[in-house]
Amino acid sequence: MFCSWGERMDSVFMRVLPVGRALEIWRSALAGVRTTGIVRVDLLQGLGLVLAGPVPAAGDVPGFDRSTVDGYAVRAADTFGASESFPAYLALAGESRVGEPAPVRLAAGAVLRIATGAMLPEGADAAVMLEHSEQAGDAEIAVNRPVTPGENVVRRGEDVRAGEVLLGAGHRLRPQDLGILAAAGLASVTVHRRPRVAVVSTGDELVPPDATPAPGQVRDVNSYALAGMVAARGAEPVLGGIAADDPGALRERLASALDGSDMLLVSGGSSVGTRDFVASVIAALGEPGVLVHGVALRPGKPTVLAVAGGKPVIGLPGHPTSSLVVFWLFGREAVDGVAGVPVPPPGVPRHEPSVAARLTRHLSSVAGREDYVRVALVWDGEAAEWTAEPVFGPSGLISTLVRGDGLVRVPEAATGIEAGRIVDVYPFGGVGQ
Repeated sequence: MFCSWGERMDSVFMRVLPVGRALEIWRSALAGVRTTGIVRVDLLQGLGLVLAGPVPAAGDVPGFDRSTVDGYAVRAADTFGASESFPAYLALAGESRVGEPAPVRLAAGAVLRIATGAMLPEGADAAVMLEHSEQAGDAEIAVNRPVTPGENVVRRGEDVRAGEVLLGAGHRLRPQDLGILAAAGLASVTVHRRPRVAVVSTGDELVPPDATPAPGQVRDVNSYALAGMVAARGAEPVLGGIAADDPGALRERLASALDGSDMLLVSGGSSVGTRDFVASVIAALGEPGVLVHGVALRPGKPTVLAVAGGKPVIGLPGHPTSSLVVFWLFGREAVDGVAGVPVPPPGVPRHEPSVAARLTRHLSSVAGREDYVRVALVWDGEAAEWTAEPVFGPSGLISTLVRGDGLVRVPEAATGIEAGRIVDVYPFGGVGQ
């Protein structure tokens, strides 16, 4: 049973939680959000989408024994003891061509000329590379190096066995996955529909990018940067425009945006202030409402994490860098959950690609909060290693992310990281990250 809206807001409003605890609460909530509907799409259209069920192979891959080299199909036993001084002389019995069935069954003491990818004839169990043989006559081949059974060949079903599950439910399709599905004879796949993520910016000071700001106004950065992050995660961003600092208008705008999407991102107006009422409006969108408001994080402290009617809603800070870091930490998992990717259990670390680099400057922090510092990667040719150069600047400047290549995490318990230490740099903002 959920508590009332007032009770819930009293319990979570700007109650700053450690990042780890906020992630635990968020993951638990995401495990119950609505996933998108299921559709059947052509194989190429499935790239980046999430499988709705396991995909078994209809047949063996490859469907026949084949050679991996240009040369001669042989019975391996016929080559034992062969050398350049004492080659094994074998009768040439024909040729196996790519795309055609092997013409004969290979008899003892015979070879069949074969091309890479061509079918291995019955009776053969290996292939001799062309450079390890010589033409000894019109119908005789001299093999000057022995081979073992299975050498230079791929057996039927060695890649995939018929009935084997190629990919499981909840798997996001990558380019190599399309390849194995094509090899197994699948021209279409059943996947979750691409999520629609609404993006709304709030603030009377915001104007669209093509407008000339009046004194005191700024162009809307967050809508477009966040839309890019959403698209890079494989979802479809839906720009919901700029909402004014008016509770009624904001409530109407957010309700409409959420109704037409699978998830909602709201940037700006999430801190404590007389005009910062986004958290209250989010809480009124639907049950269970706001789960987290405030994370011990820099940048990104005034983060709001909520679920409304089975749909994730994230209130992000108005400063561009803060907004993007919060999406990187919390938004990606929400997009994945809606898309049908199983949410990792609380406490399981998220697998993140990273680059090991040597920190060039000391990073200061405050124990009790988790810091994410923008850094640029620079190759040190003399030391043959990457270095991480911090890019400092206020979170209101998006240029610090543009100049940087990734983020360095300063753990909650640390008061900093000393210069010269090797750190993990997490690439930021790239496609699929």
